[in-house]
Amino acid sequence: MTGNPASQAARQAESSPVFRVLARLGYAVNGLLHVLIGVIALTVAFGSDGGGSADQSGALGQLASNPAGRALLWVIVVGLVALGLWQVVAGFQVRNSDPKKAWGKRVSEFGKAVAYLAVGATALTFALGGSKSSSESSQSASATALSTPGGVFAIVAVGLVVAGIGVFFVVRGITLRFTKDLALPPKPAGTLVVVLGAVGYIAKGIALAVVGVLFVVAAVTFDPSKATGLDGALKALAALPFGTVILTAVGIGLVAYGAYLGARARWGKL
Repeated sequence: MTGNPASQAARQAESSPVFRVLARLGYAVNGLLHVLIGVIALTVAFGSDGGGSADQSGALGQLASNPAGRALLWVIVVGLVALGLWQVVAGFQVRNSDPKKAWGKRVSEFGKAVAYLAVGATALTFALGGSKSSSESSQSASATALSTPGGVFAIVAVGLVVAGIGVFFVVRGITLRFTKDLALPPKPAGTLVVVLGAVGYIAKGIALAVVGVLFVVAAVTFDPSKATGLDGALKALAALPFGTVILTAVGIGLVAYGAYLGARARWGKL
């Protein structure tokens, strides 16, 4: 891929200082969203129903509820779209002597791009004065899939993939592999960033794993209402024995993950 036009264009884009700054902005605003999601999760843990949905749409809805937040939504749109495009560029720039590993890395980078661009599109909806429920969208998509031949297997596959990503996050947090993405500052700031990252990755991984399990449950029970995304996953944790303690820990972890992403905006390798 070194000589094709797409790869050449990617190299030129990657060398742009403005593009790099906007990509870092993407990490920062993504961190803000995770902090808000964590705070909403904490309100759910302590029995409050006023926090909204504990997912990206809930966090964006919180921002859209006041004039300053609406202005910030446009910053979030720009940052997430830039970060999504940066991941596309990174995908075209992958180099590895093993073709399978190279394509695996490219798929990973393009997958991240889709995720960032999707949240950016949701943020744009709120910035334009609309609204969107991630939980309802997930349920609707699951209902459509269940009504089609083979849809059950598709939902199970999605659930297993999401659960697998959750396990990946947990392992990444435990092994501290995420530190390879950072040019860590000196101690004690560097130590704090590592702690925030470890706690954050584990908490985000647990939440994603539960999301994946709920998709599988929705498929097995033919009940699309079970596929409630991150909001439903966090509220499902609250319903467990010692659920308040578990959800509180995950909520704090999501806040930590948001703070880590803020640090990555400053010290992340691009």
